[in-house]
Amino acid sequence: MQIAGLNTLGISIARIDYAPLGQNPPHTHPRATEILTVLEGTLYVGFVTSNKPAPNRNKFLSKVLNKGDAFVFPVGLIHFQFNPNPHKPAVAIAALSSQNPGAITIANAVFGSDPQISDDVLAKAFQVEKNTIDWLQAQFWENNHY
Repeated sequence: MQIAGLNTLGISIARIDYAPLGQNPPHTHPRATEILTVLEGTLYVGFVTSNKPAPNRNKFLSKVLNKGDAFVFPVGLIHFQFNPNPHKPAVAIAALSSQNPGAITIANAVFGSDPQISDDVLAKAFQVEKNTIDWLQAQFWENNHY
């Protein structure tokens, strides 16, 4: 949408700047595979496979990337990037295989939906007390940063 020449070509690209200890939290792109290349600094990255039959069900794959390294996140899988350095920022380029990859940040979708998902449903799904779910949902109030 921001680079007219790329519209309808089936690709997207983004520069991501990570503060020291900054992250791109667990999220998914429902319509695109992503390849991430580190331009500066170090990133700890990973993704979780889908709910396939055992023994590979929900397998977590991760790697520490340095300048020049690349990593592929398959379409639709939950993934993240984290800068483990407390003193230096990191920079990466992400290329995606769709001009409209979509992005679903997991915590925002589950705990910040509007209207909220029932705390009974989430407490059962996460096997925690309802007050834990209520606390998590409260972190996503629209004005919680004031």
